[in-house]
Amino acid sequence: MQNRAIVVEDNFKQALSRGEFPEPSSSLRLAQTALTREDLVDLFESQLMSRLLDLHSRVLQSRGESFYTIGSSGHEGNAAVAKALRSTDMAFLHYRSGAFMIERSKQIPGQTPLYDMLLSFAASSDDPISGGRHKVLGSKSLFIPPQTSTIASHLPKAVGAAFSIPLSSRLGEGAVMPSDSLVICNFGDASANHSTAQGAINAAAWAAYQGSPLPLVLLCEDNGIGISTPTPSGWIQANFGQRAGLHYRYCDGLDLLDTYQVASEAAQIARHRREPVFLHMRTVRLMGHAGSDAEIAYRSRREIEDNEAQDPLLYSAGRLVEEGILRSDQLLDIYEGLKARIEQVGERAIKRPKLTTPEQVIASLAPRRPSGPRAAGITDQRRSELFRRDATMMAKPQPMGKLINWTLAELMAQRDNIVICGEDVGAKGGVYHVTSGLLQKFGPSRVINTLLDEQSILGLAIGMAHNGFLPIPEIQFLAYVHNAEDQIRGEAATLPFFSNGQYSNPMVIRIAGLGYQKGFGGHFHNDNSLAVFRDIPGLVIACPSNGKDAMAMMRSAVAFAAEQQRVVVFIEPIALYMTRDLHVEGDGLWSHAYIPDEDSAEIAVGEFAVEGDGTQLCILTYGNGYYLSRQAEKQLRDRGVDLRIIDLRWLAPLNAEALAEVIAPCDNLLIVDECRETGSISEALVTLVHEQLEHPPRCSRLTGNDCFIPLAAAATSGLPSAEGIVEAALALVECNTVNREVS
Repeated sequence: MQNRAIVVEDNFKQALSRGEFPEPSSSLRLAQTALTREDLVDLFESQLMSRLLDLHSRVLQSRGESFYTIGSSGHEGNAAVAKALRSTDMAFLHYRSGAFMIERSKQIPGQTPLYDMLLSFAASSDDPISGGRHKVLGSKSLFIPPQTSTIASHLPKAVGAAFSIPLSSRLGEGAVMPSDSLVICNFGDASANHSTAQGAINAAAWAAYQGSPLPLVLLCEDNGIGISTPTPSGWIQANFGQRAGLHYRYCDGLDLLDTYQVASEAAQIARHRREPVFLHMRTVRLMGHAGSDAEIAYRSRREIEDNEAQDPLLYSAGRLVEEGILRSDQLLDIYEGLKARIEQVGERAIKRPKLTTPEQVIASLAPRRPSGPRAAGITDQRRSELFRRDATMMAKPQPMGKLINWTLAELMAQRDNIVICGEDVGAKGGVYHVTSGLLQKFGPSRVINTLLDEQSILGLAIGMAHNGFLPIPEIQFLAYVHNAEDQIRGEAATLPFFSNGQYSNPMVIRIAGLGYQKGFGGHFHNDNSLAVFRDIPGLVIACPSNGKDAMAMMRSAVAFAAEQQRVVVFIEPIALYMTRDLHVEGDGLWSHAYIPDEDSAEIAVGEFAVEGDGTQLCILTYGNGYYLSRQAEKQLRDRGVDLRIIDLRWLAPLNAEALAEVIAPCDNLLIVDECRETGSISEALVTLVHEQLEHPPRCSRLTGNDCFIPLAAAATSGLPSAEGIVEAALALVECNTVNREVS
């Protein structure tokens, strides 16, 4: 079948030559809008630029010079949406938003959108947003954070960013966006079916239904098909037209005047009434899903040609001629002039440098930023007010859960931009009461009860971080993360990568997890796998084993997130929340006194702890494993084993050289990992030891079984135990002793 890109271009030129254009769906005239004649020409130019970039990317791709051919053709009407908004309205854009991007760039002097986008097509390291890592639509100066979402995974953070605008006004916090801004987020009709989109739209409606201000425009660009799967006629309106909490508006994206008029109304509602709008825009998809997509495999020739007859550029040209602004021949001259210009700029772009080394690619993942001044401590008077009801308890040693609670309160008093959010974190204080009392201390604007949806909780945090907040979201149980893991992997952690370090969303994600809950809850509440986090580049993972460490590590996690703009996952072992004793009931060896920030020793990211200095055996562990290893330590020493125990504390990044230095003098190494044998950090630790040490110690692992955790007494049967650690350690030491004697 004939190349449809060539057909679409020929159809457009022939229509201009004949002066024959389709009739717009609305009778609206230019004089009935706030647009001028110059504005309409300007919008048409943005549409042409977007179209010609699509066409030229395919030409360059055929030459091996361009690496992205998913274009915006058929969606160019979103230029009129950009015209209806301000440049400070943060935009989370779908990949078919080239015209929006170009039109917005015209609102800020000095922008070079054609060159910039051609650099991104060519994957040049000069690309001002991603530095050659991916073709993304984004710009720091244009308030467009980059994303590559194909499944609407950017919607939750758009909701969060919109929520943060009135929140920053209430709290008086310095925000990135002006107080009268709104957030625009666009996506396709097919993506509207994804659970992420459904959850985000529901969260927006849920919040608005209760009166929470939410200046948000959700722009659904409906081209009637998702790659090859048609969207049922009327499906989008039927689903969202009467949704509680949402204002529904429809516009014809083929008609610039109608789109501008309706988009302006949507912006008015979102900006001034601070209520979310679902803007449903009709579009078409031209030239297939991407350059490699052969539409003829799933669409008839007639369907393809009927679709091409709905080219929005034909409608825009017709408007300009009808309004007496330009003649057809003048429009053709503009087209040819822009085409020549883009071809010329493209030849420059493809010659610019590319990323050539792994170091260049990785550099954006965790760019090292200068450390700022330490957060100011709180005064004695403020501390007295903050902990007035806790004074009696604070005079006594406490378990980890209570110490984390007090540390969170202290941090919130130090940093006014910290916001805690999650299900039940308010009056209930969380499932395990770790946020108990924070609502009373700081109010509902800083301790936010959310709906039951982990994607929305994390999206809220990501969006708030875009606007200057330092969120501390809570996920109730580790197993619940799997409902929303892409918000961490595909959105939060990748943002610096796709923006060349220009954008970040710093936060500390608190997650209660791991096993040893004595049979409560089964595998949903005793998930003993951290593999979902360990393969996310740049993510920091903390896992304290005791309250004293938890206080210092939480402070370090928050400081690191604030100063280095990083995403930190803070795993809190549920079984240790209320643990007070180590060996016998009442010994109080796992309880600790609260230590104020100014008196606390720092535990920097990557810093591990070492208990003992024996060289016969080293136990390398973390979390519950460290607690159990300390229980086993007494029995091992009674049997004459000289040992040291390492508590990793931070599971990523691992301080490989320092760990190897501590392990090197030891004859035997036992790695105790409460997570499963397959996919656990113990695998990485074995590798680390053998890569770092020329003569590694004899090594053995004690891990959880490759199984889910059951209820009741069987719950801990497949997990390491103190007794199991003693047996494994003795077997390792004795075996090594025998081998030495034999040799």
